[in-house]
Amino acid sequence: MSVATSEPRTESARTPRGAALLLRLLGSNWRSGRLTVLLPNGETHRLQGPEAGPSAVLQIKDYRFARRVLANGDIGFAEGYMAGEWDSADLATLLETLVDNYDHIRRLFDGNPLMIAVNWVSHRLRRNSRRGSRKNIHAHYDLGNAFYATWLDPSMTYSSARFTSGATDLQAAQTEKYASLARLMDLRPGQTVLEIGCGWGGFAEFAAREVGAHVTGVTISQEQHDFARQRLFEAGLADRADIRLMDYRDVQGRFDRVASIEMFEAVGREYWPTYFDKVRSVLEPDGRAGLQIITIQETLFEEYNLRTDFIQKYVFPGGMLPSEERLAPVLDKSGLRQTNIERFGLDYAETLKQWENRFMGAWPEIRRMGGFDERFHRLWRFYLAYCQAGFRTRRTDVVQLVLSPS
Repeated sequence: MSVATSEPRTESARTPRGAALLLRLLGSNWRSGRLTVLLPNGETHRLQGPEAGPSAVLQIKDYRFARRVLANGDIGFAEGYMAGEWDSADLATLLETLVDNYDHIRRLFDGNPLMIAVNWVSHRLRRNSRRGSRKNIHAHYDLGNAFYATWLDPSMTYSSARFTSGATDLQAAQTEKYASLARLMDLRPGQTVLEIGCGWGGFAEFAAREVGAHVTGVTISQEQHDFARQRLFEAGLADRADIRLMDYRDVQGRFDRVASIEMFEAVGREYWPTYFDKVRSVLEPDGRAGLQIITIQETLFEEYNLRTDFIQKYVFPGGMLPSEERLAPVLDKSGLRQTNIERFGLDYAETLKQWENRFMGAWPEIRRMGGFDERFHRLWRFYLAYCQAGFRTRRTDVVQLVLSPS
C-alpha cells in the first residue's frame, strides 16, 4: 500500500479542485519509489511506495498544469513542462519514477478520450509517403547543422553509442558503435555498402576510412546531405563514398552489405514491408544487412500503436517503434532471416544523459543563433530526459541485428 502525506503551511491557500484530483490519482496506487510534490501554495505532498525505486521531486508552479494533465494525459504533462508550469531538478529521474509507476497510475496519464482520438488522427495523417517523409524529416533534422554541432560529439553522430569497454568518452563510444555494426555484418575492404539514412556521414566515413569499403549513403535531409558530402570530400574519401539526396525506396542496384542506423523508426508501420523488401532487393544473394533499431517491449506495443505519445507529436512526426516480435513476420515475408542480435539499451540511456548535459551547456550559444526560444529549450530537455527514462526502465531498448537473404 502506498503512503501519502502532506505538510501544508498554516496559512496556505486552498488547493484547487483539479490539483487535488491529480494528487488523489497519483497517491491512490503509488507503488515504487518516492515522489515529493511541491504546490504553489506551499504545501508538500509525499508519496512513498512499498517497492524500492528512485526518489524524485515534482514542483508545480502553476495550477493550470493539473488541467492539462487531466485533459491530455501524458502529452499534457509534457506540454505543462514546455509552458513552465512545473519543474524538477532531476527531470530524467522524475520521469523514470513516473514510468515505474505507470501501470498503477495510468488513469491519470490516459487523458480525455476525445484528446486521445484527436492526437491519434493527427499522427496518422503524418504518413511516411515520399512527400510525407520529406516533411517529417525536415521537421527534426533540418533545424540546422550548426544547432546539432553545438551539443553532439565531434563525429556528429545522432544515435546510441556503445560503451562496451567501460569508457565514458562519447566520441570513442560512437566509434565503437560503428565498429561493432561493421563487425556484426562482416564488412570487408573493397565491398560495396548501402547506408539507408546516412545522417551526417559518420558511419560512411568510418566504413570508407577504417574498413576500406565503398559506401553509397542516402538521406532525404538536405542539411545532412550537404554536410556529409563536404565531410567526406574534406576527408579525402570522395572516391569511396557517394552521398545522395534520395528516398530509400528509389535506390537501385545491388550491394554486398546494407547498413541502417536508427532510420527504421521513421519508416512508419505501414511501410515496414516496403523497407525490408527494398533491403532484400538490393542485397547480393550472399549479402548481409546490419541494422540498429530502437525497439519497444512487446507487452506495450498494442497500447503504443493505438495512442500518440509526446515523441510522435512534438519530436518525430510519423515515427513508430517496433517490438522485436512484430519485426519477425515482416522479415519472413520479405525473404530475410535474422542471424544475430545484440541489445544495449542502457548504453542509450548514458548517451542521452551526455547529450542532455551537452545540450544544457550549449544552450546560451544555441539561443544566440536565433529562432530557438525557451519553449524549444524545454521541449528538447524534456525529450532527452523522456527517452532516458524509457531506456532506464527497459520499456525501450536498442538493438544491432544482422539480416541475410533466406
